Amino acid sequence: MPVEKRTPIPVREAVNRVIKQDILLGTTEVDLDQSTGYILAEDIVATYEIPRFDKSPYDGYALRSKDTLEASGERRIEFKVIDHIGAGSVSSKVVGEFEAVRIMTGAQIPEGADAVVMLEQTVEDQDTFTIRKPFKPGDNIAKKGEETQTGDVVLEKGQVVNPGAIAVLATYGYTKVPVYIKPSIGIIATGSELLEVGDDLEEGKIRNSNGPMLASLCQKMGIEVESYHIQQDDLESSIEAVNKALETHHIVITTGGVSVGDYDYLPEIYKAINATILFNKIAMRPGSVTTVAVANGQYLFGLSGNPSACFTGFELYVKPAVYKMMGAKKYYPQIVQATLMEDFMKPNPFTRFIRGIATFDGQQMTVSPAGFNKSGAVVSIAHSNAMIILPKGTRGYKKGYQVNVILTESQAFEEEFNI
Repeated sequence: MPVEKRTPIPVREAVNRVIKQDILLGTTEVDLDQSTGYILAEDIVATYEIPRFDKSPYDGYALRSKDTLEASGERRIEFKVIDHIGAGSVSSKVVGEFEAVRIMTGAQIPEGADAVVMLEQTVEDQDTFTIRKPFKPGDNIAKKGEETQTGDVVLEKGQVVNPGAIAVLATYGYTKVPVYIKPSIGIIATGSELLEVGDDLEEGKIRNSNGPMLASLCQKMGIEVESYHIQQDDLESSIEAVNKALETHHIVITTGGVSVGDYDYLPEIYKAINATILFNKIAMRPGSVTTVAVANGQYLFGLSGNPSACFTGFELYVKPAVYKMMGAKKYYPQIVQATLMEDFMKPNPFTRFIRGIATFDGQQMTVSPAGFNKSGAVVSIAHSNAMIILPKGTRGYKKGYQVNVILTESQAFEEEFNI
């Protein structure tokens, strides 16, 4: 098979070519308790105010502020407690002169009261208490509608359903949530050198690590995934495997078999299924031979067989495509700035993505390479939470330089935080 000539394109252009495809899945409804990770297909509009009534944000006493005006350390003012109410209860009493209602957090402010004294600001004595400072109207009261008014858009179409969104949806009685359908993904690991995970090692063979890694990356996004049996490096079986995966999945990812050489079948596979190739080489390291194509409204990602390059390709190209297909308004990788904590003096003819460990110490974000960082690295992936971006044309970076970083994982630390 002849070697195909490939012309590299910039990373930014490659990402944009993927994102600009008009591939959007339909909508559906899912149960509220199953909706986390989906993308909202409609605006969610407030049908009533939040709070629904004036309420107390603290445990304390509801009283009239004008009765507190003369209060001081030298002149404590006494109030008589005429009622006790908890959250969900409403007092039938009207608060009068130098009277108060014992109130719990979340309870409705009784008639006549216009301020709340927190419990710790009082000195109690059976059915009375005293205070030593004045209060103004509205002090310590959560006013009706101060957060949300009827008709406000409280969640936007294209927003991811996270735990906070779940709380809002529950507040407004959504047992079913309108969302975009999540794509399903088929994964095909290719290569005659690959063994199944449970196989004994053989001379010249390696176990398939990319397939399980890609499946885990998909599952982390809440995406349904199917891993196909490892295919050998022959054209006919590869075309058959891709066609089978396309029958049931919105996205097909192949890993391996994409390098330039005598056994690169991807061009022939894409030709056989009438796919349009968006690009087949990117000015990046690792993963320069990452290939992306589309056919009949479906994505085909040809990722490198090298684990680090495969991981990088998923983060840069597959993940944004998935979010875009799901109707998300935000789908580009998040980039932050960090201070490089080690020298990295390797020249960069292409943009380089280095597995890194990013840390925020309360004052600045720092990042260090996560150990061995060649494209075939496996272990460094497990210990990293970021990708350091080193632009092309540079001759290396020294400790202390500011670099751009893509965060790929949240991470807990051993040190106690200082609040």
